[in-house]
Amino acid sequence: MRFLILLSIFAVAIRGQDDKLEGTWSSKSNQVFTGPGFYDPVEELLIEPALPGISYSFTADGHFEEALYQVSGNPQDPGCPVAVLIYQHGTYEVLQNGSLVLTPFEVDGRQLLSQPCDDKGISTYTRYSQKEVFKSYLVQIDEYYGKQSLQLYGSDGSPLQPLYLAYKPPMMLPTITLNPTDGSEAAPTGKSKRDTIQQVKRSIENRHKTNAVKKTAPNVEKYWWGSVALIGVGTIAFFLS
Repeated sequence: MRFLILLSIFAVAIRGQDDKLEGTWSSKSNQVFTGPGFYDPVEELLIEPALPGISYSFTADGHFEEALYQVSGNPQDPGCPVAVLIYQHGTYEVLQNGSLVLTPFEVDGRQLLSQPCDDKGISTYTRYSQKEVFKSYLVQIDEYYGKQSLQLYGSDGSPLQPLYLAYKPPMMLPTITLNPTDGSEAAPTGKSKRDTIQQVKRSIENRHKTNAVKKTAPNVEKYWWGSVALIGVGTIAFFLS
């Protein structure tokens, strides 16, 4: 009976949400972050960061947000790189097999595609919705940078570029449908489109008042010397005893 109770607790722990994911994670460029600095849902504008990169945010209650800015070379013409910005948000779930599944709010996703040598300087702005499945993930302390990292593994098990904790609590837009289509509800709250827009506006106006705290790497050298001092004290105490 006791074994079944422990097994049940373990199953609950690995299903649903994972509090280790909470926060805003960003790639090495440290220039791409989720939130109103990447996407303005009132004007429906994607804002180009200074450098390419990706960012994911997760809340403790099962919501996510994604900001992606990628630039890829054109093998046929090196002078014509392709750039894409993607914004999505919605809900996430950790399955019993350890997979991480991101399910976006379909009407809110946006993509801005730039192909300067083909689009005559006019980028293509469209709705975007793509469910994402990561086979597994790992949250740990990066030994080189001395800060928390998130390693995501694609659906085929291949590792993606590592992400580093930038803000906790996460820096995100409201976790509701931001741009409900006419006749639809602003899921999951059921607010009207006008109420939703007002809430989003307040969020953007308060972007500099966020309670998200920027995370910095701990002073690894300080902890190292502290450990050496403790070992020394312990050694002296041993010989004096």
